[in-house]
Amino acid sequence: MVGFPDVEAAFERVKDLVVKTPVMTSTTIDAMTGSKVFFKCENFQRVGAFKFRGALNAVSLLSDEEKERGVITHSSGNHAQALALASSKQNVKCTVVMPSSSPVVKMEATKGYGAEVVVCEPTLASRESTAAALIEEHGYTLVHAYNNPNIIAGAGTAAYELIKEVGSLDAMFAPVGGGGLLSGTSIATKGLLPQAKVVAGEPKGADDAYRSFTTGKIHPSVNPNTIADGLLTSLSELTFSIIQKHVDRIVTVSDEEIVDAMRLLWERMKIVVEPSGAVSFAALLQIRDQLEGQRIGIILSGGNVDLERFFCQYST
Repeated sequence: MVGFPDVEAAFERVKDLVVKTPVMTSTTIDAMTGSKVFFKCENFQRVGAFKFRGALNAVSLLSDEEKERGVITHSSGNHAQALALASSKQNVKCTVVMPSSSPVVKMEATKGYGAEVVVCEPTLASRESTAAALIEEHGYTLVHAYNNPNIIAGAGTAAYELIKEVGSLDAMFAPVGGGGLLSGTSIATKGLLPQAKVVAGEPKGADDAYRSFTTGKIHPSVNPNTIADGLLTSLSELTFSIIQKHVDRIVTVSDEEIVDAMRLLWERMKIVVEPSGAVSFAALLQIRDQLEGQRIGIILSGGNVDLERFFCQYST
């Protein structure tokens, strides 16, 4: 199990290479919610998402032998880029298995950070089998996107930074997909503020974490359908056990609510947040009447919005 000392150690380990992302506020949003809201803007983190924190912590903790052999992961999104960049900072060879359906811009960004990209069929089974074959051939170390204690501890440093900067909070909100960020956030929050509530936001079209949390057993994500494409993965046994211990509530939100939250952040705060990153704010908006007068922390997990179609349509 990952504990608060692991988050503290991760913070000391990564603080000089990660961006100390800004904490932003909005008088308009405070008035709308009836609360004092502090946004931890991980959309300004390297690679545009919190993922760099966990990846850097995990790579830093590899043995010399593991670093010599190199690392591997399978990912279609932010973890691919994060592990590529973290590995380059440690002079470690990185291979990323990416499904053929991955956005070209993300594949190119992953290559640009120095990783070798291996393309596979767009199924989880293909991703896992391709990675397993490469591990067997080369002896790479698998760095999973969230089912890894060092990834979780690194992810928790965002909430740790937020609380250290703004002080006491009554509640902390984070999105949940595979549960790495939520796990780290809950450990950091309960470690610093034992009385604070930890609340997760999850898309209604991918509500496996909510169902797992409610029933006490893991429900895998089957045919998820949501605009929040970074939250499609299932919980692992590790993340589920942490969530059961430290998380107080999971709130599900519709895609319409996610888009409304994104629009508010873009219009009122002038910051670019991806759908997955806005889910935590959408959850607050849904239950704001229950939190009036409280101090609220929100992790905005990323800002990697694909604007390619927009720019192609209007470019000359």
